[in-house]
Amino acid sequence: MITCYLRYIVDPYKLKEFEHYAKLWIPLVARFGGTHHGYFLPSEGASDVALALFSFPSLAEYERYRQDSFADAECQAAFKYAEETRCILSYERSFFRPVFE
Repeated sequence: MITCYLRYIVDPYKLKEFEHYAKLWIPLVARFGGTHHGYFLPSEGASDVALALFSFPSLAEYERYRQDSFADAECQAAFKYAEETRCILSYERSFFRPVFE
């Protein structure tokens, strides 16, 4: 299993738009075989940092999702929404391997 950690720098005046963007992606990740663990919006502390976590059974399956998302109309609409609203200023992506009992 591989978990993707996304750290976003968002426009703090466009949190409503970012939340809408987040809600677009949760079912899309699931449709492509991933498990979404949610988006986490600013609450206390920094007002411009948001996070997302989602997992795929393997890095290969994540890569297939990424490739397929570029050809999917709903994914492209979500990308376009973020671009048009400019709610995301930047982001970084990291991958983790979870450890359980």
